[in-house]
Parts: sequence; structure tokens; C-alpha cells
Amino acid sequence: MSAFWADYLWPLIIIVAESLLLMVVLLIIIAYVLYADRKIWAAVQMRRGPNVVGPWGLFQSFADFMKFALKEAVIPASADKVIFLLAPLLSVTVAISAWAVIPVADGWVISDINVGVLYILGISSLGVYGTIMGGWSSNSKYPFLSALRAAAQMVSYEVSIGFVIITVLLCVGSLNLSDIVKAQNTGLASAIGLPWLAFLNWYWLPLLPMFVIFFISALAETNRPPFDLAEAESELVAGFMVEYGSTPYVMFMLSEYVAVALQCSMATILFLGGWLPPFDFPPFTWVPGIVWFTLKALAVFFMVAMAKAMVPRYRYDQLMRLGWKVFLPISLGMVVVVAGVLKVTGWAP
Repeated sequence: MSAFWADYLWPLIIIVAESLLLMVVLLIIIAYVLYADRKIWAAVQMRRGPNVVGPWGLFQSFADFMKFALKEAVIPASADKVIFLLAPLLSVTVAISAWAVIPVADGWVISDINVGVLYILGISSLGVYGTIMGGWSSNSKYPFLSALRAAAQMVSYEVSIGFVIITVLLCVGSLNLSDIVKAQNTGLASAIGLPWLAFLNWYWLPLLPMFVIFFISALAETNRPPFDLAEAESELVAGFMVEYGSTPYVMFMLSEYVAVALQCSMATILFLGGWLPPFDFPPFTWVPGIVWFTLKALAVFFMVAMAKAMVPRYRYDQLMRLGWKVFLPISLGMVVVVAGVLKVTGWAP
């Protein structure tokens, strides 16, 4: 019995506790990410934004949640009620599950598996099912058509993201996300004799075109402006979510922001050195790794929010052309170039 407790029950309790802690922290962070998104958008338009609930409007997201949670959940009479309610639950479950392999600091990860990248690609790809289910179960032609377009958009840009990640994996030689961060301890700065300029070791510099493609593809993958066509069908309704309200609608929006935070974290891990400090000398090395990780992810999200505030929305044909005729050839060509350079120079891991 003691062996069963030590080998199975206690590790299970630890994993459940870590998962609950991650969910609570993540949901609180998402509440303030949403607040920051609204504040940044307001600042660009020279207005105040949320400023009433709590000091400087800091509790606005919680007030909005309470408003939605207390509203009546209206389900269309002709909808498939089971799938209609299952769709937002699937979306938010998949979005949160992807965080199980994200290392926010050295050793700070729930499951440090050796195929973390494959897990991220696989679990995030399941999010498209929530979109399709939500549009189809509404039993209305407008949400259904929007769901099909949203699915095509998400699948299209997943291809480019996959090739971008392959270029990083070629440089690292591992599918483990922690190994990807640790591999950025050495690089250009070490080669030119300036190891204290640690930010030059990160992959944003040698793989700058891939970083740009990843950032833009992440916007399209998560339906963020200027690629929010899934939620702006005909510029009048909320696309595949048009029949949703109350808590199911909040779950769809939560899954979107969790996915945005995940893409910001992936950009931090793949290109910005994860939890590594930008300068390899005190006092920068005294700062905990989770602080650097959070600051980098928030910096990426700031660029996401500024894109929402500044860039006009694409037409659907422009969006698909960018994904298939621009990003796909460039990312595929970069895979060949990176592989060739690593082979010729002998830098391959």
C-alpha cells in the first residue's frame, strides 16, 4: 500500500494541485490581460478605457464576468443543445490544457515532456473543433458559414506556424520546450566574444523572418485583429458566436485570450530566450526567471494589442492569399536555408 501511495496517489495529488494552481493563476492573468488590451486600445484612441470598477478600473474584468455569469443562457429552439453547450466547453478546455507543457522558469512546468512542441501543435489544433461545433450546432446558416471560414483560416496559418517551429527545432535538436530555452544560452553573442549580451544569443536575430511570420500567423490563428474575420462576419454579427450569450459566450472569449497568451508564451520560448535574462551580469541575473518570462510575454502581447488598435482588418481573400502564397513559400524556403546552413557550417546540434 505504501508503494502504491508513493508511486501513484501522491504524484497524482501533486499534479492535480499544480494544475489547479496553474488554472487559477492563468485565469487571473487573463483577466488583467483583457484589461490591458482595453486600456491600450483606449490609449491609442485617446480615451480613458475601463476606469470605474475598482481603482483605475482594475476590477472591470471581474465585473464583466459577473454580469455574463448572472445572465440567462438563451439557447435557440432549433439548436442541437448538447453540442451547442459542449462547443465552448471544448474550446476553453483545449486552450487551458496546452499550458501543461509551458515552462515559465527553469523547472517550473507541470509536465516537462520530450515532445512538448508536438503536444502544443496537437492540442492547439483541436481548438478548431469548438469553432465548427459552435457554428454547426446553432442551426443557422450565418454561424455555420462563419465557422467554416474560421476553420479554414485557423488551419491555413497552422501550416506556416509548423514550418516556423521546424526552423527552431533544427537549431536546437530537441522537441522539449525547456531545451529550446536552454539552447539560447549560447549563440551569436558567444561567437563574437560578448557573452554578457545574452539577448544576441536568442533566436529572434538569426531567425528574424521566422519571428515575424510566427507573430503574424499567431494573430490569424487566434482570430485577433486584423484577422478577426471569424468574429466580424459581414461586419455586423459575431460570426460563429452570434447565437451565444451569457456564460457560453464568455467561455469562447476566454479560450481566445488563453490562446493569445499561449502564442505570446511560445514566441517568448522560441525566439526571446524564455526565462533567460537579456544581460548576463548582475543585477539582471538576480531577477527570477519567471519575471523575465512574464515581461517578455507581456511585451509580445503589447505588440498584439497595438496591431488590434492600428492595423485595418483584412478581407478574407487577402488573408488566405497571405497565408498560402506568401507565408507558406517563405517559411518552407527558410526551412531549407536553415537546414543547409547548419549542415555546411557544422553548427547542427
